[in-house]
Amino acid sequence: MASTNSWTLEIESPMAAPRLFRAGVMDWHNLAPKVAPHIVASAHPVEGAGGIGVGSVRQFNFTSAMPFSVMKEKLEFLDVEKCECKSTLIEGGGIGTAIETATSHIKVEPTANGGCVVKVESTYKLLPSVEGKDETTKAKDSITNIFKGAEAYLIANPDAYN
Repeated sequence: MASTNSWTLEIESPMAAPRLFRAGVMDWHNLAPKVAPHIVASAHPVEGAGGIGVGSVRQFNFTSAMPFSVMKEKLEFLDVEKCECKSTLIEGGGIGTAIETATSHIKVEPTANGGCVVKVESTYKLLPSVEGKDETTKAKDSITNIFKGAEAYLIANPDAYN
């Protein structure tokens, strides 16, 4: 029987929290294909207010670099002022093949030096035949790459997402 597991991750960034939240969370469906075209072929809102309102669903289509071709996530909670959101993986991304359920809570908090720290907590239930360690490592690497990609974009484009 599969059990529910969780992991946490913290990613430090020199970017201001609101800019990184807007780029790496709110607008990631538009930015990802530009920043990581070798991984994200395309992305778009499927349901809801442009993919950024509570209840909205975004779809990400991946290249052959990923072990799955599509992922859909539903936004369950959003507080733009606090740079915080919660989402649920509803299709693709390993659902049905490795993962039974998965949710993520992301909070981007300002630091004293003007940068921020991205705090991620993911809760998931693996299918009974799946080893959790590999899936956790892949998920942490993926989240880190998302925020480091958004950070690189913001450094190269200082007027973006202000």
